[in-house]
Amino acid sequence: MLPVAIFRHSPTEGPGYFAIFLEQQGIPWTLIAVDEGAPIPEMASAYSGLCFMGGPMSVNDPLPWIEPVCQLIRNAVDHDIPVIGHCLGGQLLSKALGGNVTANPVREIGWSEVVGEDHPRALQWLGKFAGKPGTVFQWHGETFTLPAGASRLMSNMHCANQIFVCGPHLGMQCHVEMTPEMIATWCQQWQEEAAAFKTDPSVQTPETMLGEIDDRLPTMRALSEQLYSVWIQGLKDPHRP
Repeated sequence: MLPVAIFRHSPTEGPGYFAIFLEQQGIPWTLIAVDEGAPIPEMASAYSGLCFMGGPMSVNDPLPWIEPVCQLIRNAVDHDIPVIGHCLGGQLLSKALGGNVTANPVREIGWSEVVGEDHPRALQWLGKFAGKPGTVFQWHGETFTLPAGASRLMSNMHCANQIFVCGPHLGMQCHVEMTPEMIATWCQQWQEEAAAFKTDPSVQTPETMLGEIDDRLPTMRALSEQLYSVWIQGLKDPHRP
């Protein structure tokens, strides 16, 4: 099978559990470190799927790689090569498909509850989480609109569009790829941001985020495995009849 290309936009926002999951399934992957100046491929055909991780930047920033990434996503969509986006990656997927990315009413930082939609597409992608609550990790101040033809999978009171699906493509505003090590790094790296918004009900302190790992992570891991398991079913394998 061709590898899944994982695009990293910030040194501390790597693939996390997503890469672990792929390895558990015997699916090869390769890292494209955009944060280190790696060029953006023009075509998606060298990969079985594309994954875009998070980052502190905005898709509306005048960065030289934003439009090439959007062009690559559109090329993947045109050739039915599955795309998955985490946070910034979900915003890139929305933007590439004609959606808009704007400021969210509030910052979301830390653990939060999201609720699954209750429709056939949600049942296909969410399994037992369809129509039920799930746990995710958040660190964002912007949000995306649903592109044409997309279906919302999960939402919460602070951000309506948490997860959407469009064909085999999955866009997430939230983070389901987090590991304890990543959470600890973010809490240290961005503690000033968390402190600046600590009075918001949608923001947790670093102490709370770290203290809730043991209780919250298993539920999020179950959700991430559910979503990833459905997503990999669409991966392109030239050896598959």
